[in-house]
Formats: sequence, structure tokens, C-alpha cells
Amino acid sequence: MLAVDIAGIKMKTPVMTASGTFGFGTEYSDFVDLNQIGAVVVKGTTLKPRPGNKGRRIAETPAGMLNSIGLENPGVEEFLKSILPNLAGYDVPIIVNISGNTVEEYGELAALLTVPGIAGLELNISCPNVKEGGIAFGTQCNSAAAVVEMAKRNTNLPVIVKLSPNVTDIVEMAKAVEQAGADAISLINTLLGMAIDIHKWKPVLGNVVGGLSGPAVKPVAVRMVWQVAQAVQVPIIGMGGIVTAEDAIEFMLAGASAVAVGTGNFVNPCAAQAVADGIKSYLEKRNLASVNQLVGQVMI
Repeated sequence: MLAVDIAGIKMKTPVMTASGTFGFGTEYSDFVDLNQIGAVVVKGTTLKPRPGNKGRRIAETPAGMLNSIGLENPGVEEFLKSILPNLAGYDVPIIVNISGNTVEEYGELAALLTVPGIAGLELNISCPNVKEGGIAFGTQCNSAAAVVEMAKRNTNLPVIVKLSPNVTDIVEMAKAVEQAGADAISLINTLLGMAIDIHKWKPVLGNVVGGLSGPAVKPVAVRMVWQVAQAVQVPIIGMGGIVTAEDAIEFMLAGASAVAVGTGNFVNPCAAQAVADGIKSYLEKRNLASVNQLVGQVMI
């Protein structure tokens, strides 16, 4: 009833955990049975270790949160050596979110991570492109396509591309990465936001701006999923403010074949499992045999 297949990644439920909100998975194992989650998308991994941004890195907002972590992670070698083995005992697909400073780094990461125990790669293209003057890969079609093509040349794993909403035309970006070979698209990444401390007259975040996530972004995310679903043939993983099963069902009706819970994990560590249980109850009440019967069925 809940099983889905996203670009060859077979999942027990359509509910994944969004990168950056679930650590490397094992941190949540005391709260939720990882075996019952559709897939665990681990936090952003880079070629070399990164300490992250200085100063305050998280701020709560009225309907979500701002974050400016700065991709803090131990690097791909440490991930493969010390973290991936700890995930081997769980019956859940592991998807690694990767970030690079250059197109070549994405290719290198893709090659290094094409190992047993990893089910797929998610490309975070909302990163500064060092060679191109700091422009994020995900804001230009040609640079986004170049990253996808490089990753595809260096792996036989499914490649999922996580799109930034901070663009003029999300459909144009989706078409570009699909044409470049993306096996699936996840959207949306965080919106760019800012908070100011009115007592200090200074930005709240040490990095000044950060990514806005949580329920506040859900209407934007649902709209973008619906738009992209009309334009591409590859599966879409919807995310952005999903807290309840009802939220997830909205995304699926808009065209998402699977969803990911992000900020909701901070409120309820069991959110992914709770959302999946809620979807199952919804299907049973409507006498639907499969969650796939929801996908793209919004009536316009």
C-alpha cells in the first residue's frame, strides 16, 4: 500500500527524511525505528571536512526556522570509514546528499560514494561555485546541468537533484537537470531569509542570511512541485514544511511520488513514521490500494 520505487530506490513508505535535519540517521535511532522509514537522506557531505559557519547558526521563526549551518560535516572519507558501517545494520535505503565547490568535486564525490550500502545520491546544487565567482550552481541552468552530467559520469547510482527555490523559473531549472540525466528531482530546498535583533540592531545569524524552512514555506513548495510535475517525466520528491500526513498528501496530489520531512523532525523525532502512518489511514478510509494513486491527482 505504501511502497514506492523512486528511480530504482525501493522504499517501504513514500516518506523520507530531508538532508540536514536527521543527522546521519543513527542520532535518531533512540526515538524512531529507522527500518520503518522510507529512506534516510544523510546530512550534506563534502570532499573535505568543514567546520561550518561561525556565530549563531539557527534561529526560530514564527512558522519555521532559519539555518546557516555552513555544511558542517566530517568529510567523505570519515563518512565512509566511520559512519556508513553503523548504518549497515538497518533495512532502510541510505541516500547521501553531496555538495561541491566545483563541478569536478561533485564527480569525485559521486565516484567515492558509489559503494555497497548507498542507495542513491542527492546533489545539493545550492552551493557557491568557486570557479564561477561564487554563483550557486542551482541558479543557472547550464551550471546545474554540468554538475548533473559530471555526477552521472562517475556513478551508476540513481542521481537525485535538489533544486533551489531561489530562482526566477523553477520549471526551467527542472527541465535542465532532467535533460542532463537526473533520475529524480527533490524540491524545494530552503528559501533565503534573514532575521534582525531589534535590541542589538544586528543580524541574528552569524552569516547574516540563512535558509528558511518549516510550515511557512509549504505553499511555495506545493506550488513548485505542481509546476514541475507538469513539465518533467522523472519522479519528484516533495518537501518544505511537511509536519503531518495531510501536508504530505497535498504534495503527492500536486505531483510528488515521495516526500521528505525536514524541520518537522526537530519538533517530533518520530515525524517521518507518523506521517507514513497517517497516509496509510487516509488510503484505507478512501479505499485506495496504493499511495501511487494519489500522485498528480489534484483536479484543476
